[in-house]
Amino acid sequence: MSIRSACFLALVLSQFPQFSAAQNRDDRLGVVTDPAESGMDAAALARIDDRMREFVDAKQMAGSVTLVTRKGRVVHLSAVGNADVAATREMTTDTLFAIASMTKPITAAAVMILQDVGKLKLDDPVSKYIPAFRETKLAGGAKPAREITIRDCLRHTNGLVSDQRNVGTLGNTALQLAQLELAFEPGSKWQYGPGLSVAGRVVEVVSGMSFDEFLAEKIFMPLEMKDTSFRPTSRQQKRLARLYQPTADKKEIEPGNHWLFEISDDTTANPSGGLFSTALDLVRFYQMVLNEGELNGQRVLSADAVGQMTTLQTGELETGFTPGNGWGLGFCLVRVPQGSTEMLSGGSYGHGGAFGTQGWIDPQREMIFVLLIQRQNFGNGDGSDVRAEFQRLAVAALRE
Repeated sequence: MSIRSACFLALVLSQFPQFSAAQNRDDRLGVVTDPAESGMDAAALARIDDRMREFVDAKQMAGSVTLVTRKGRVVHLSAVGNADVAATREMTTDTLFAIASMTKPITAAAVMILQDVGKLKLDDPVSKYIPAFRETKLAGGAKPAREITIRDCLRHTNGLVSDQRNVGTLGNTALQLAQLELAFEPGSKWQYGPGLSVAGRVVEVVSGMSFDEFLAEKIFMPLEMKDTSFRPTSRQQKRLARLYQPTADKKEIEPGNHWLFEISDDTTANPSGGLFSTALDLVRFYQMVLNEGELNGQRVLSADAVGQMTTLQTGELETGFTPGNGWGLGFCLVRVPQGSTEMLSGGSYGHGGAFGTQGWIDPQREMIFVLLIQRQNFGNGDGSDVRAEFQRLAVAALRE
């Protein structure tokens, strides 16, 4: 452990003594290990690369980074294709991606950290921390039967509808959202939206820290997620994969465009979708969750908090983005595997991003699947063939 890491650990334990009992162990996430040691077949895993190259050749994407773990060990990590087609810059395993809505589970984790230390409760009304939400009305001007809670924000049962783009600061964004008319009574329906942005603002108010500083100190530093941020440095931007979309005739791909790629000094932390990251960073967060809140002796969340995030919070409400799902807190849950989730165990959880990225955890098999691509206008990324084929081949490599 470096001096910096040791000092940070001492600071964390001094602030959160209830977490001091976490035991250190080698998580083996920095290197690719022999798949056979984890009950996987190397030759079968190699077929993932072959299939990803077929998607590249078919002009379905420019390139990809794929990562699979089993029992806490990386058994597959590979990059195919290009991060920048025009510059013929090859995709590498440390290529940086805009992960868009894969930010949401990390935002939910930030909220749960504050619940763990008694600073908030999930069923608190949002107005306790952002008073403007006391005045939020339903469409037509009626007052809702109850106010939006933090839980509503984390499971998309709040009624807020927007493009999830920040309007200046996160504080101003939350105030703008408070002025919107709700699409439905809080808790009565599920509709994907900007609730996590509101939750991120609550984190700022409760902690007294900016949202990006909170994530860096409480999540990224303890987990050694060195490449994850809302504003990649100029050096990191040289590793950023470009966004691509199909040409009009759908025979080729061409550069795409999206506001999430507009990185500048004015870029503000967007809890709904603003993070950039790498496969090796993301797997550290997912393994922490799979480990019920800790990684390498660093406890980020209590086991109870993880349990709440990864169990059904939406009851029988119909949710997206593929059939058979429900919603936890920040995570989508697979209730009845089917279609693009048929190879996953019931109870698996994860999240996709607007540009086709996917991160999923199958706790029954102790597996993690990370797919990083950058494309738009190819349809529903959660139901894509790229996602389905990647997961299918990874599960097919199981031998025990």
